[in-house]
Parts: sequence; structure tokens; C-alpha cells
Amino acid sequence: MSELALTIQPETADDAAAIERLHERTFGPGRFARSAYRLREARDHLLALSFTARVGTLMVGSVRLTPVLIDITPALLLGPLTIEPPFRDRGIGKALIARALDDAKNQGHRLVLLVGDEPYYGKHGFRTIPKGQVKLTGPVDPARMLVAELAPGAFDGVSGLIRPLWEKA
Repeated sequence: MSELALTIQPETADDAAAIERLHERTFGPGRFARSAYRLREARDHLLALSFTARVGTLMVGSVRLTPVLIDITPALLLGPLTIEPPFRDRGIGKALIARALDDAKNQGHRLVLLVGDEPYYGKHGFRTIPKGQVKLTGPVDPARMLVAELAPGAFDGVSGLIRPLWEKA
């Protein structure tokens, strides 16, 4: 399969079970212990800024954005980004990230954070946050804390604890 007929669509409430199974297959039970996962689990992600990737009717990927605060500064937390293993290295993650960041920017959001690998996410405008500038409750490798500015200078002077913007209803 050289060329995929890929469609990127906004996530719907009906996608939740399939996405959870995708997370289960991709990350396993250890995902529940990760600091970023713990931050996300207490609040709802934004359906309008979360997307699925499909080849035909088969869901092959997902990305979600969740609102957070860095001290008092609003931001979005990207993740999880999940691609079915047989469909990796085909540009699906890149397409999902691009769509999520473009839509977030178009909706007026200024900052996106994530815990991930800079060599991969750096291609999408993410850079390592200087050690100690922001903190995430629980263990996290500071070298994997990344930020993308959707507006120039949006991260200037921002520091503090990353926490939920609101609690889940």
C-alpha cells in the first residue's frame, strides 16, 4: 500500500469506545500511570479540537487536545496521539497534528503543550521547555516537556504548574 486514502475528521462522541480500544492496543495498561494521562483523565478533551484518521471506514489514528492552565495562562495539552501500529510511518501522525494545531490557532488558542520526543514533534513547531519553567504533577522527564506557540511570543514569561482548566462534569 503506497498511497492511503486518508480522511481526517473531528472526533465525535460515538468515536470514544473505538479510541479507547486504540489507546489500549497502542499504550497498554501503563498509560494510566503517566503524568500527562493523569492530568487529562480528570477533564474532558475538546471534541472540536480532537480528530480521528480513517482509511476507508477503519479508524487508524486519533489525537486529542485538552484545555489546561500553566499557572493562570490558558493552554492546550496535546495527546494522546495514537496511530495503529501497521499504519505508522505513513504521515498519519503528521496529518493529525497539523489539523489539530491549525484548528486550534484558527480558534484563537495560543499555546500547546505535550510530553513527547522533540526530534519528532519539533518538526511541528514544538520545542523543549527550559527545565523548571513549568511543572507537571507526577514524574516526567523535563527534556520531554515541549511547547508550541500558535502566536508569536505566547510563551514569553509563562511559568508555573500545569493544571486542569476545569474539572470533568
